[in-house]
Amino acid sequence: SETLIKGERRINGQITEADGPVRPAVSDPDGLLKRSRELLDLFWEIAKPERETRLQAAEKLVEQLKKSGEADELNYAVKRLVNGLSHTREQARTGYSATLAQVLSVFEEISLQSTLDQIKEKHNLQTANKKQIRNVVFGNFFGVLALSQSSRLHKETQVLLECIKLLQTLSQYREHLRELPRKTMVDILSETSEEVFEEVLLNALQTDLTCALSSPEQLELLLVAMQKFPSVIKPAKLKKLLGTANIISANTLPRLVEVLKTAARSVKKESVLPSVALDLLHVSLREDSFELFWKEAVISGLLSDPPGPCHYLVFRLLGVALPLLSVSQLQFVLSGEVMRRYGEHVASAQLPERFKFSPEMGEYVNSFMQSCREPERQLTVILAFTQLTHQGYPAVPSHWKVVEHMEPKALRQYIAWLKEAFCQPQLDKCLEFSTRKQREGQESTVPNETCVFRFRKWIVPRLTSIVENNRIKKDEELVMGIARFIFFHAFFDTKKATAGIPETTCSLSVPLDSTTRGITSSAFYSLLQHLNVLPVLDDSAEAGAGSKRRALGVMADGSMWVHRLAEFADALLKQDAHVQNTRTFTEEHTQAWDSMLQSVEMLMKKMKKSPAPEHTAFQHLFLIVGIQMFMAPEDSVELLKDLRSCMEKAQAKKSKKKKKEADCEQEPHWVEVVVEILLSLLSQPSRLIRNVCKTAFSRVCPHLTQPALSAILNIELDLKLCAGSSLHSHQRTEDITMKFIMTSHFINLCYQDEGESDSSDDDADDEAMEEEQEEVDQNFRLELMKVLQGQNELATEEDGGEDEQEMDDEAMMKLDKNLATLFGEQKKKLQAKKDEKERLRREKMLVRDFKIKVLDLVEVFLIKQGSSVLVLGMVEPLLSVIENGMSSESGQQEMDFLRRAAAIFRNQLCRGKQYCKEVEGREAELHEMLERLIGRAQKLRDSSVALYYFSAALYVVKVLRGVVKETDASQAAEVNMGKADVERVTNCFRDALTSFMTRRKSPLTGDMFIDLFNRFPAVCVNLLDTAVENITAGVREHQQSQACAMLLRALQSKDVKQLIPSAQWTKLCQKTAQQLIQCLQHVEHKNKAVHERTVKALELCQYLVRTIHTQKVEVNLDPLRDALRSMNADGSLQKAGQLEDTYWSVMKLFGIQKPKVEKVKKVVEEQTEQEAPKKKKKGFLPESKKRKNRKKPQVLEGKEATETAAGAGGVEGGKKKKKKKNKRKGQGAQSEAQSPNKKAKTEPPQSKKQKKKQKQAGGDQASAE
Repeated sequence: SETLIKGERRINGQITEADGPVRPAVSDPDGLLKRSRELLDLFWEIAKPERETRLQAAEKLVEQLKKSGEADELNYAVKRLVNGLSHTREQARTGYSATLAQVLSVFEEISLQSTLDQIKEKHNLQTANKKQIRNVVFGNFFGVLALSQSSRLHKETQVLLECIKLLQTLSQYREHLRELPRKTMVDILSETSEEVFEEVLLNALQTDLTCALSSPEQLELLLVAMQKFPSVIKPAKLKKLLGTANIISANTLPRLVEVLKTAARSVKKESVLPSVALDLLHVSLREDSFELFWKEAVISGLLSDPPGPCHYLVFRLLGVALPLLSVSQLQFVLSGEVMRRYGEHVASAQLPERFKFSPEMGEYVNSFMQSCREPERQLTVILAFTQLTHQGYPAVPSHWKVVEHMEPKALRQYIAWLKEAFCQPQLDKCLEFSTRKQREGQESTVPNETCVFRFRKWIVPRLTSIVENNRIKKDEELVMGIARFIFFHAFFDTKKATAGIPETTCSLSVPLDSTTRGITSSAFYSLLQHLNVLPVLDDSAEAGAGSKRRALGVMADGSMWVHRLAEFADALLKQDAHVQNTRTFTEEHTQAWDSMLQSVEMLMKKMKKSPAPEHTAFQHLFLIVGIQMFMAPEDSVELLKDLRSCMEKAQAKKSKKKKKEADCEQEPHWVEVVVEILLSLLSQPSRLIRNVCKTAFSRVCPHLTQPALSAILNIELDLKLCAGSSLHSHQRTEDITMKFIMTSHFINLCYQDEGESDSSDDDADDEAMEEEQEEVDQNFRLELMKVLQGQNELATEEDGGEDEQEMDDEAMMKLDKNLATLFGEQKKKLQAKKDEKERLRREKMLVRDFKIKVLDLVEVFLIKQGSSVLVLGMVEPLLSVIENGMSSESGQQEMDFLRRAAAIFRNQLCRGKQYCKEVEGREAELHEMLERLIGRAQKLRDSSVALYYFSAALYVVKVLRGVVKETDASQAAEVNMGKADVERVTNCFRDALTSFMTRRKSPLTGDMFIDLFNRFPAVCVNLLDTAVENITAGVREHQQSQACAMLLRALQSKDVKQLIPSAQWTKLCQKTAQQLIQCLQHVEHKNKAVHERTVKALELCQYLVRTIHTQKVEVNLDPLRDALRSMNADGSLQKAGQLEDTYWSVMKLFGIQKPKVEKVKKVVEEQTEQEAPKKKKKGFLPESKKRKNRKKPQVLEGKEATETAAGAGGVEGGKKKKKKKNKRKGQGAQSEAQSPNKKAKTEPPQSKKQKKKQKQAGGDQASAE
C-alpha cells in the first residue's frame, strides 16, 4: 500500500528531485502502478463537492474492482477509503463513507472486523491531540456509519457490539457530533432483530437505558427499543430500569419536562420537532395517559417558559398530534391554553422582523385535512381555529386554504355555522385571547358591538373565498346559497320570518350597521364578478358538451348566475310583509325593475328561437344594470331606459326601418346608444362592470357604426372631433365624460380619508404657497395701503396737526381688526385657488383613469373586428393619442395610459393578423392618409413617435396591397402591389428617404427603411438608386453607413433579385462598386461614426464581391481592389477587431491573405516594455512621501540584496543594516522636505515579539528570493 501511495504521488507529479534526496527505485513486479491510473483518479473524484460526481465515482470504483478481481487493489481501496473518513471537508467525508459502505456491501470477502480495526487504528481517539481530535472523531463516526449502511452489520454480532460501544464513546464529543451518535444507535436498533438485541445489545445498552430520563438522546434510545422490542422491554423490565412501569407518570413528568426543554433548545436553529417529543406523544397515547401528559408536561411544564423554543415545540407538537387524536381529544386540546398562546403569538408576530409560526401551523393543518376523511374531525379542527379570536377577529386569515380538502358534508356544516355566526354571533363560545399590553392595562378594552362588527367583517370574505376558490369541491346549490345569503344581508332586512325565504328564518341578534352593509355589498359584487366567469360546476354537463366551447357564467341548465340572483331579488321585492329593502324603491324604480325582467324574459325566448350574440349582450347588460339598482337606483333607471329603447331599435324589422328611415334620421343608431351606455357604466369604479362592458361590447362589435366608434375615440382624443363624427355624438360624449367625473369624484369624496389626502398633498401646497408668496397680489397690496393710510389720516386729525405720536389703544384695536379682516379675505382667496387647482388635478386623474378603461373597448374591437373598414379610421386618432401622451406629463398614470395605447396600436393594429381588405373606392383616401403619415413623421422631433407613424404608413401600404399571391418573377412589380399606386407610394417614401439622408437631425431611422425594404420589395426596387447615391452623398457618416446597411439588406433579398432584370442588376452592381470606391478612398478614422461607416461599407463590399464572383457579373473590380489595398498602405489593419476582420475577409475574396506577424518582434517588444519600467523605478516618490509599514518586510534591492544570499545570519544582519539606512534616509528626506519649525514624527518602538516576527518574515522573504 505504501508503494501504491508513493506511486500515486509520483504519477501525479507531486514528488520531484527537489523534494529531498533521491530514493532507490521501487520494485513493481506485478505492474500495479501502471494499471491503477484510473483507480487513483477515482479517489480524487470521490472527494469532490458535487454529489453526482461522487456517486458516479463510487459506482465506477466498484465496477473497476469487480473487473480486476485482485486482492491488492481491493485492500488498497479499503485503506484509502478508511483514510478519507477523517477528511477536513464534509462532502469528502460523506463521499468516502458512502463508497466504503458500497464496497463492503458488494465484496463480502472483506471482514467487517478487520475494517473496524483499521478505522480504530487509523483514527485513534487516545493518541490524537487537540488539533486532530475533530477529524479523528468524524473518522470514527463515519466509519461506523459505513459499517451500518453496508447491510452486513446484523450478521456479525461482535462487530455490532463494538460499533455500539464506539458510538457510546463518541457521544461524549457533543461539541463536534451533537446527537449524531445517538441517532445512529437508534437506526441500528431499528434494523436489529429481537434475538440479537436481547442476547448482545441489551447488556451493552444497560447504562444508557437506565439513564434514559437524563438526556433526549438516551430517552429516545429507550423509546425506540420499547417500540421495536416490546416483548423484551416489558413493564417489569422498565420498572427495573427506571423505577416505574410507565413512561408517563407523576414521578417521571418533571424529568420528562426537563428533557423536552433540552430537546427544544437543541433544535432552536433547525426549527423542527425533536423526535423524542413525537415518541413521547405516541407513548402517551399507547399508555392512555394523553391528558395527563398534555396538562402536566405541555401546559404546566413547557408553556411556563417565556415565549421561545419551548412554545414552538408545543405548537409543533399540536400540529403533529392532530391526525392522532379523536374528536374528544381534539376538543380538549384545541380549546385550552395552547391555542390561546398560539393566538398571542400570531398577534405579536405581525410586527416586522418577528418569527412567524402561522405558515408552519397552516402546513400542519393542511396535512391533517388532506389525510383525514372524517367530516366530524375536520369540522372540529376548522371550527376551533375559526373561534380563536382577538377582539372578535379570528387569528386565521379569511382566505385560509385548508378548506380545500374538506369533505362536502363538513363543508356544508361549516358554511351553515358561518351563516348562523353572522346572524347570531356567540362570542362567549369563542376562545378569546389578549395581548400583553391588554393584560397589563395599557390598552383599553373594546365594546361588544365592535367585536361583533369585527367578527362579521371576517365572516363575509370567508364565505366569498369559499366560492372563489376553484379547488374546493362544491355544487351549485351551495354556491347559490352563499350568494343569496350575502345579497340578502347586503340590501334587505327581515320583518317577519317565512319558510319561503330561508334567509329570514335566522334573525339578527345585533342589527347590521352601515359599515357592515357596505362591506357586505362590496363582497356581493366581487362575488358576482367571479360568478360571471365561473365554469359549469356539473361535470356531466361539461362532458356532454363534448368539443363545444367551455361556457362561463352559466349553470348546468344554461341559465346565468346573475339571472337567478335577479329572480331571487324580485321575489324579495314582492314579499313586502316579510322583508324590507334598505333603499326603498319608488314607483319609478319598481317600474324600471319590472321592465328589466320583462326584457330579459323576451330576450330569452328569442334566444331559444334564433340565438344571436347581441341578444346575449343585451340580456347580460339588463341584468347587471338591474342588479346595480340596489346600489345606485337613479343612475340605473336612466341606463335601463336607454338600454330598452336601444334594444327595441335593434329588434325592429328591416321593413319598418326602411319605412321610417326618413323619420328616424335624427335619432342615433341602437349600437350608438349601447356604446353610450357602456361608456356610462365604465364611469363606475367596479371591476365587475368593467369586465361586463368588455364582454357585451365584444358581442355587439359586428354591428358597430362609425358614429359609435367616434364616440369612443372622442374620449381618447380629449373630446376633439374626429373625421366623420357628428355633433350629436360629440355632445353625448361630453355628457358621459362629465357624468363620469362627477360620479367618480363623489365616490372618492365618500371613501376618502381627509387626513391622508392632506398629508399626501403637503409638498404641492408648500410649493404653491412659495409661488404665491413670490408673486404678491397687487390688489391685496393696494387694499393694505388703503387701510394703513386711512389709519394715519385718522390719527392726524385727532392730533390737530401736531407731530406724529403713538396711537392709543382704541386706534390700535381698530387697525388690528381691519388688518385681520383683510388678511382673512386674502387667505380665503388663496385657499380657493388651492382648492380649484386640486379639483382640476383630481378631475384630470379621473379622466385619465376613464380613458384607460375605454382603451379596453378599443382593444376588443381591434381583436374581434380587425378586418373591418372602420379600423382605418382609428389609425390617426390612436397616433394622436400616442403623440399627445409623449408630450404630456410624465406621471405614473399617464405613463401607464401611454404604454397601454402604444401596445394596442403596435400589437393589435400594425402587427395584427387581420387587416382591412375591402378598399374598393377608398384608394385615394388611403394614399392621402399615407402622405399625411409620412409627412408628419418627418416633422416630429422624437424618433420613438416617428416610429409609430412610419409603422402606420407601412400598415396603410399593406392594406392597399391586399393579399399577396404567388406570381411569376417575370410579372411587373405593379401586379404585386394590389390597389396601391406604386409610383405615388414610391415618391412618398423617396422623399422621406431623401429627407433622412440630407437632414442632420431627422426623426427617421435606418431601421424604418430596412423594414420597408423587407416587407415591400416592389417599393424597395424603386428606392435602390436613392440608397446607392447616398453612400457618398449622405450629409453625415451615420447616414452613409445606414445607406450601406439598407443596400446590403436589399441585395440579400430574393424577392428584390427576382424583380430586377439582369441588365439593371449589372448596372446596379457597377454603380455600387463605384460608390464604394469613393467611400473607401482616403479613409481617416477620426471618430466612431467614421469607423461605423467603414465597417458597413466593408460588409456591403464583401457581399457585392462574393455575388459578382458567384453570379459572374461583368463588373470590373480592379479599382475596388486598389482602393482596398490603399486602406492598409501603412499597415494599420494588422491587429484584431471587427473592422480588421471584415477587411481581410474582403481581401481574401481577391486572393490576398492576411500577412502573419513574426513572433520575434513581439518578444522583443515585450522585453523592451518590461525593461522600460525598471529604468524609471528610481525617483518616482521621495522616501518622505511613501507610506511605511514596519510590520511588513522590506524588499531588498541592489547591492544589499546580494548580501542576503550569504545565509540566515547574513540575512538578519543585512536586514538590520538596511533598515537603519532606510530610516536615516527617510529622516534626512523628511528634514529636508519639512520646514525647520516642524519636526518629523518618529515611529514608536517595537516590542520584542514584533521584532522577532519581522526577522522571521525577512528571512522567509530572503530565502524565497
